[in-house]
Amino acid sequence: MADHQPNFPAGYSVGIAPSTPEPPPSRRPDPKISPPPFTPPPGPIFAPPTIQPPPNQILSPSPSIKSSQLSANGVRTGGPPPHLSTPPGPPVFSSPVQPAAVPFRTSPATPQPVAYSSMSSLSASPPPSGFSDGNNEYQRQVSTDGDDMAALSDAPNVLLSARKVLKQKKLMNVPSLGFGALVSPGREVLHGPQIIQRDPHRCQNCGAYANLYCNILLGSGQWQCIICRNLNGSEGEYIASTKDQLLNLPELAFPLVDFIQTTNRRPGFIPVSDSRVSAPIVIVIDDSLDEPHLQHLQSSLHAFIDSLSPTTRIGIVSYGRTVSVYDLSEPSIASADLLPGHVSPSQDALKQLVYGTGIYLSPIHTALPVAHSIFSSLRPYKMNVPEGSRDRAMGVAIEVALAVIQGPSPSGEMTKKPGGSSRVIVCAGGPNTYGPGSVPHSFSHPNYPHMEKTALKWMEHLGREAHRRNTVIDVLCAGTCPVRVPILQPLAKSSGGVLVLHDDFGEAFGVNLQRASTRAGGSHGLMEIRCSDDVSVTQVIGPGEEAVTDNHEAFKNDNAVAIQMLSVEETQCFAVSMETRGNLKSDFVYLQFGILFSNLYQADITRVITVRLQAVDSVQAYLDSINDEVAAVLIAKRSLLRAKNFNDAVDVRKTVDERVKDITSKFGSQMPKSKLYQFPKELCNLPELLFHLKRGPLLGSILGHEDERSVLRDIFLNACFDLSLRMVAPRCLMHREGGTFEELPAHDLVMQSDAAVVLDHGTDVFIWLGAELSAQEGRSAAALAACRTLAEELTELRFPAPRILAFKEGSSQARYFVSRLIPAHKDPPYEQEARFPQLRTLSTEQRTKLKSSFIHFDEPSFCEWMRSLKVLAPEPS
Repeated sequence: MADHQPNFPAGYSVGIAPSTPEPPPSRRPDPKISPPPFTPPPGPIFAPPTIQPPPNQILSPSPSIKSSQLSANGVRTGGPPPHLSTPPGPPVFSSPVQPAAVPFRTSPATPQPVAYSSMSSLSASPPPSGFSDGNNEYQRQVSTDGDDMAALSDAPNVLLSARKVLKQKKLMNVPSLGFGALVSPGREVLHGPQIIQRDPHRCQNCGAYANLYCNILLGSGQWQCIICRNLNGSEGEYIASTKDQLLNLPELAFPLVDFIQTTNRRPGFIPVSDSRVSAPIVIVIDDSLDEPHLQHLQSSLHAFIDSLSPTTRIGIVSYGRTVSVYDLSEPSIASADLLPGHVSPSQDALKQLVYGTGIYLSPIHTALPVAHSIFSSLRPYKMNVPEGSRDRAMGVAIEVALAVIQGPSPSGEMTKKPGGSSRVIVCAGGPNTYGPGSVPHSFSHPNYPHMEKTALKWMEHLGREAHRRNTVIDVLCAGTCPVRVPILQPLAKSSGGVLVLHDDFGEAFGVNLQRASTRAGGSHGLMEIRCSDDVSVTQVIGPGEEAVTDNHEAFKNDNAVAIQMLSVEETQCFAVSMETRGNLKSDFVYLQFGILFSNLYQADITRVITVRLQAVDSVQAYLDSINDEVAAVLIAKRSLLRAKNFNDAVDVRKTVDERVKDITSKFGSQMPKSKLYQFPKELCNLPELLFHLKRGPLLGSILGHEDERSVLRDIFLNACFDLSLRMVAPRCLMHREGGTFEELPAHDLVMQSDAAVVLDHGTDVFIWLGAELSAQEGRSAAALAACRTLAEELTELRFPAPRILAFKEGSSQARYFVSRLIPAHKDPPYEQEARFPQLRTLSTEQRTKLKSSFIHFDEPSFCEWMRSLKVLAPEPS
């Protein structure tokens, strides 16, 4: 690793270029085919920021899912469910499940969880030469591979694509497969992290943190850094007579710990309740809406304001050709100050506003009546002007909202507000077409390209100014009018917010409005990634940008990759790609993630996550350690980063084919007496996940408009593992009598006329009712109620909240459902039964009827696609 911090394109890339490679030869385990090597086209190393939507889905008791093929991770029902002829109440729904067949695993939040004991044995290691004084000896905290796996399960904020690494550089760095981690810095840990109310011990050479894998000199309390091997003092804290005493120090016993900083910046700091420090929220409302849209928006706003905590401070701004800032001091009366929308307000105008007699931020417990009055007073747009041609001064409205949040500040400098990031939530029904940051009404305007470029720069600057003021801007759009997504994306991205499109201002919009305001978020986030000498970071994708840090005065050889997080939220995730710089000589490699941020309680937190991976010679052991779901999500994020438009997406789809062939050539084997090659059986779920990626909405042509795909892409690039996996490969659940559900592969063979099916595709959840079932009113109502309950449970914590659509077999909307299923009806019966075992439970008559219900089209099935690549799909696990 170089001795200086590398430079990257600001805002887009973070990483470390690999050092000059060593040329040692590497042997291949088996004879393989030799296609041209897979080399992914160059692209930006750091993804543009967006929010990531949602945390691990914790399923509360409601509809139960059953399957005779479920693994130990699934759910079994104790007896036959009762027949329901009326809509059931919330049925019993248990823990996350495994699918009955095998297109993909539906892991819980932490893949391959292993129980971890804090009483892991401390085994003495021989003292390294030069560090033994005869009285002291080093103690290694964790020594076995099993303990490493347990430690990984105790740090669910980091999900690795493999639990082991290959010592051979050539095979370890195969670009078609890759190696990396999904890091969720702000994710809440189920049982809570170990909290230490003092400053952490750090290596004086490289800045790494003391951790459970460090060697400790018991007599002197000195510890050896796992990153640079430097020996450091502990101010006597690590002096111990026995190794067991060290287990009382959380950082030496757990892979994830949180330090609460004890600096002098906040003397006498005492954490207070969440309600005491809740950050202000300003709602910015488009008042150029037609009556149907306005009615839905008003309903959503009334429900939103009622859902807020009584101590939450709220502000309300609306915009059209002018900007209205509502005074919340007048009970039950809608009163507003007006500002012109054609130009940014001057400092004098903003001073007059915030120093005036009006109250523009007020806690809900006093402002609730007037807020309802304001929402009820909104009137539909009356002029005969098309939606896209109406004047909307969105840019000025957001400037005013930022001034309202900042409050009186004569110097104009940012004043730090308590309780994490403040929020501006924009409710938009059309594009910004008036004032700063606007574009012409018509694309045919002769100066449109220049004005668009100017608007992009202005909006990005406004977003960065919001971030400087510790404010996140979320833009929630709805309706049928195009909102010019490319103009609004820089605004949300650079502030750390999210842009979401909705069909209307109804249910899904209202849910997202509430979740946008309540999702937990810290501020002033910085993530540092340190790797042992054998590993380097090559790419980081997520909601952040390169951080400008200068730690060389404190740590002379600090080579950490530093990332400024635009916001710190539970639903966010960074995809970190890594590679080895040469053939590994040591038996372990180490990764450490240091996350510094201020939480909701105004406490400065340093979260330290340390991971140790075993280095092995065996290709078999390496393949066995790969988590194909994490690997698929990492591949998908790297692929989507390059797919900036439809043409790019078409090119990236082709690389998916090459990727599968290259993985087969490196790790697969030729079938005897055949020209086909077997995809490695250890990665049996990966090909089907990649097939879903290729044909799904992220890369395929399912979505109708480029704006939709662009917004979906940004959400995916920043999404946590659970949402990312669902966006790549849908989860399919068939309703059974009694409100239970059986999880099945997402194949079109699931479209059985007497069944109801739920398909969870991340940002969309579809409920499909078969024709025979729909004809039976009682059963149909019961199934629909159970399916809707399940859909709401699956997406309870998800942000953005998905739209939930229900439709019958043969309806026009059913195409949304059918297009996301693999067309397995084209496969021969033996292949269908192997990958969709539920078919064996159908009678001959039912199977014949199912087969005759399909319409022929040319899209290949998964098995046909694999054969076209001259690759044999692995047997389902």
